[in-house]
Amino acid sequence: MARPGHSTAWLPVLVLLLSAAGATAQSCLSATFTSGRTFLKCNQLPVLGASLHWTFHAQNGTADVAFRAPSGADGWVAWGINPSGAGMAGSNVFVASHSGGAVSVLTTILRSTKPALDNAALQFGVPVPASAEYAGGAYTIYATVALPGNTTSQNTVWQAGPASGGSISPHPLSGPNLQSVQRLDFLSGTSTGASNSRLHRRNLHGVLNAVGWGVLIPLGAMIARYLRVFEAADPAWFYLHITCQISGYVLGVAGWGLGLKLGSESKGLTYSTHRNIGIAIFCLATLQVFALFLRPDKKNKYRVYWNAYHHSVGYSVIVLAAVNIFKGLNILKPVTGWKTSYIVILATLAGVALVLEAITWAIVLRRRKRNRAHGGANGTGVQL
Repeated sequence: MARPGHSTAWLPVLVLLLSAAGATAQSCLSATFTSGRTFLKCNQLPVLGASLHWTFHAQNGTADVAFRAPSGADGWVAWGINPSGAGMAGSNVFVASHSGGAVSVLTTILRSTKPALDNAALQFGVPVPASAEYAGGAYTIYATVALPGNTTSQNTVWQAGPASGGSISPHPLSGPNLQSVQRLDFLSGTSTGASNSRLHRRNLHGVLNAVGWGVLIPLGAMIARYLRVFEAADPAWFYLHITCQISGYVLGVAGWGLGLKLGSESKGLTYSTHRNIGIAIFCLATLQVFALFLRPDKKNKYRVYWNAYHHSVGYSVIVLAAVNIFKGLNILKPVTGWKTSYIVILATLAGVALVLEAITWAIVLRRRKRNRAHGGANGTGVQL
């Protein structure tokens, strides 16, 4: 039997959840429209503060739609259906903006992620010409659409952006503007975020790279530089170093491969600098892996050159990884805590490295002085 305290402890949480759900539904259902328009169903869309209202007519497969999204009077909003896929490219959209002092609606097909917004007939029927209005800091688009493919489940898209000089300007290419995709069943009213899977993979791409290239690789380098100075840590430091580097490489390559896959799915949208740095990191890190099989013996005269190569390439990977992780965070724009957390991790690693740098130099200098006192001019052989 459940304890009374345990069952009642969930009541406040349940009340808050129900209140939040009720508030969301109320904000959607309480919307009013001009000319006495009413709609049977509505969906508070997850991003850009938008909402979709509609009435589905089963007898002819059409839906009366009202799309509402906040915007400045000098901005624009858009809503549409993609008959061919789940992304923006290929979408048939209605775009509302101010033109010549009045609100107008443009119909166009987004054949790429950088389309020329020419007025064009859509790939599905529009029995009644679309219209739009602007009031209360929001645009509302009214349209009647014949649902394509003879199915009630459709890939819907929406967007909002700025205008300049009366012309539509590109919307931001990050954050909510890349998440405004949803699969909606106009009959049942159920919806699933078609972008959720992609967003999850983008987040996973970021986490894998941040942990692999951005944490484990620097940690492994610190272990090799500082722990080997302590005689008691030999040879444990070497195995810890290899473990961190191999783990970091595996996670980093997994994140890199996922990034390539995401890039191939984003036709027309390329983050060239982020991608190129990522490729450079992968190439340099892979060279490091193969270099392990060519490592000369400590007494080999070429060992000094191998060490110089190994250190320079390794530190280059660390620096490039940190730069690219911040570029990725600026692209993904997660909640502030993620970027702050990574900054804290970097600062912690740097602080620990600074302390260990001072300690290990003190140890090495003391050993050299002691060895010189005993006639050992060659020191300990430990290099920092």
